[in-house]
Amino acid sequence: MVVIPARDEHRMIERAVKSLPRDSVIVVNDASSDQTAELAKAAGAGVVDAPKLLRGMLGKPNACAEGARLLTSRWILFADADTWFQPEFLDSAVAAAEAAKVDFLSVYLRPAYESLGARVVGPYATALYFFGLNPRTNSANAFNGQCILVKREPYEFVGGHGAIRQHLDDDAKLAGLALRHRMKIGLARTNDLGRVRIDPESFKRDAHRVGAIGLWTGMKIMLAALVFFSWLPVDIWLLLSRHEILAGAFLLWPMILLSPWYRSMSLLAPLGIVALTPRLLWLALHTVTGRRVEWKGRTI
Repeated sequence: MVVIPARDEHRMIERAVKSLPRDSVIVVNDASSDQTAELAKAAGAGVVDAPKLLRGMLGKPNACAEGARLLTSRWILFADADTWFQPEFLDSAVAAAEAAKVDFLSVYLRPAYESLGARVVGPYATALYFFGLNPRTNSANAFNGQCILVKREPYEFVGGHGAIRQHLDDDAKLAGLALRHRMKIGLARTNDLGRVRIDPESFKRDAHRVGAIGLWTGMKIMLAALVFFSWLPVDIWLLLSRHEILAGAFLLWPMILLSPWYRSMSLLAPLGIVALTPRLLWLALHTVTGRRVEWKGRTI
């Protein structure tokens, strides 16, 4: 069974529900002010309302906890409303988890860039994230809540999302609980069986999530961003010094380094660096000073 927590997701919820097997999805409506609940129901999902938030609780883990509470299936998939899947995804994910003997599996889906802004900054943001966080050495912090498969009994044993309702980094905290109880977690990636929509507006929330994971991780990300951004003043200096050929060659540096993330669109890499770095500096200041972030009408 699948749990999709949703707050004001009327643009995407139908696609998510219809991509999964019929009668397998529960959408937990988190006080949406739009047509999310009605569209989810029309698409074939069971719809329930999330419990009222108590002081200090966050909406997503609260909604996930309510959805899981209603299920008795052996495996539960928690998926964001901006994900969608191929028909064979669920069977493949369960088979992968059982083959690896893991109780908690985080699946990285193929990013979908549906706007020019997302195509410019999304791959660069992803690259910075993995410069700061190595999934091979820190699998718990690399847990990605966009798509998590859990075995129900171990999930309930550690307290599930009910134990982490106050944490912005609820996915990493869930993985940490599993490791604390000597359970096995795993990370997987698929390019063909699932997609996730990349929304540049979510970077503000994601920056605070990285800050919640750890100061050192955030510092490594900012250091990598500043190193990449140093390319721009150096290239300008080369141009002003009339080293046009060298400046042209140096322009290729970010395109080459970031080509694994941009693929055929590597020409956008310099634009991504220029566009995202000032925003990252501003968000880092907000995180360090403890300022809260507004997200979908709530302060988190």
